[in-house]
Amino acid sequence: MELIYCDSEIVVCVKPPRVLSTDEPGGMPELVRQALATEDVRTVHRLDRVVSGLMVLARNAASAAELSRQIREGQFEKEYLAVVHGAPEYDVGKFYDLLFRDKARKMTMVAVEQGKGVQPASLRYRVLKRKKGMSRVRIALETGRTHQIRVQFASRGLPLVGERKYSALEDPCEIALWSYRLAFTHPKTGEPMEFTLEPPDSYPWSDC
Repeated sequence: MELIYCDSEIVVCVKPPRVLSTDEPGGMPELVRQALATEDVRTVHRLDRVVSGLMVLARNAASAAELSRQIREGQFEKEYLAVVHGAPEYDVGKFYDLLFRDKARKMTMVAVEQGKGVQPASLRYRVLKRKKGMSRVRIALETGRTHQIRVQFASRGLPLVGERKYSALEDPCEIALWSYRLAFTHPKTGEPMEFTLEPPDSYPWSDC
């Protein structure tokens, strides 16, 4: 377990791919408890199982409640890096969609109109690099829907490299979606906290 920052209230660490964010056997809270030899570690935000990168976890109930409040009220900033097949039409832009979660199929889909279970989803992006038919993009979430980034890009013909669920392409790598930046207020001291971490130097990051 790679720990980036740790104090009595929070721990910031790197989630490996295919590890659950939630408190289940083999999930991030359990792994952090083992790494810190402590008992109280709580998930406050999630990353898809296949996604890697920065996560912050709380070390007590009060800190978990405060970080959860910041997330609900839009005071917790999350940015991602991704490598997608193809190139967005514009270097800087915003995607807005209505998304529906099919719980039976465990998939998220773009809806054409409002309805039961349909939620608005928006994100902002900036293209950082284009190379070899791929684009590296930096993404700031404005909402936090399940599989949001993956679905919004795939629905525009820009599936993430390594995507298995929303793409028919076969890439020899894990999904190229990385939790790059977290910014929030420390739950006890009130100090602003910001963490950034670049993705590993391996395909497709090393190529784009």
